[in-house]
Amino acid sequence: MHPAPSVIFFTAFSGLGFGLLVFLGLGFPGVTGWTAFAFFAIAYIMAVGGLMASTFHLGRPERALKAFAQWRSSWLSREAWCAVGALVTMAIYGAGLVFFGTRLGWLGCIGALLSIATVFTTSMIYAQLKTIPRWNSGLTPFTFLSISLAGGAILSSEVGAAVVMLIIAGLVQLFAWSEGDKAFAESATNMDTATGLGDRGRVRAFEPPHTGTNYLLREFVHQIGRKHSQKLRIIAMVLMIVLPFILLILPFSHFFALLAVLSHIGGVLTSRWLFFAQAEHVVGLYYGER
Repeated sequence: MHPAPSVIFFTAFSGLGFGLLVFLGLGFPGVTGWTAFAFFAIAYIMAVGGLMASTFHLGRPERALKAFAQWRSSWLSREAWCAVGALVTMAIYGAGLVFFGTRLGWLGCIGALLSIATVFTTSMIYAQLKTIPRWNSGLTPFTFLSISLAGGAILSSEVGAAVVMLIIAGLVQLFAWSEGDKAFAESATNMDTATGLGDRGRVRAFEPPHTGTNYLLREFVHQIGRKHSQKLRIIAMVLMIVLPFILLILPFSHFFALLAVLSHIGGVLTSRWLFFAQAEHVVGLYYGER
């Protein structure tokens, strides 16, 4: 698929922001006053900024509020409700820490659970799509959640948790790439099933359905070369996992901590670009592109 900058920014930064809110809700780090305000400000800038970016790739952004009405059937609607619930709950919890020096542990735990639920519902928007075999897997939620929590641990300065979560996130990402490369072939989807003419014999593309391009070809049949994707995977893994891991196990330094955060963000953006760029939509079969 064609990677839209807005959706890359949305999935990357909202995940990091809600990941930080998870740790803040659980009391890590145990800060109050203006120090707590700084941590919550970072979390809200990332989470809310990411959510706002998500409206940029909507055809009719002014209708975004209507998503709240479809919570019974739409993961997008469930994401919206979970996000609002998490942000409101954590705002009240954060106010107690900042202005009163009081930690309402039970409220923080609710906010942390809602933050996790928000990342999960975001991932399910993609994992539910049977038309994109690479996404249609239980590994998609695990990838989103592990990266979110790893980023949250780094941003909250919880070094021990960050080191563990980086290892988990790295292993999950590697496994997701490996399984994703086989997903389209194992989906049993081919030109016969794409056209619905398989009962009449083997189907092959004689000529394109039209002489020019169209929206489907621009958005859903975007392809990336294997050599290019492998290089980007190495870059993503080094920036997102390896370099932050090394920087965190070195003697603590604010400069190293900042580098770890920036490196991780760069790696997440790269891996998320690949997440969309390598998504093979079955509509490509109809045009003889798979």
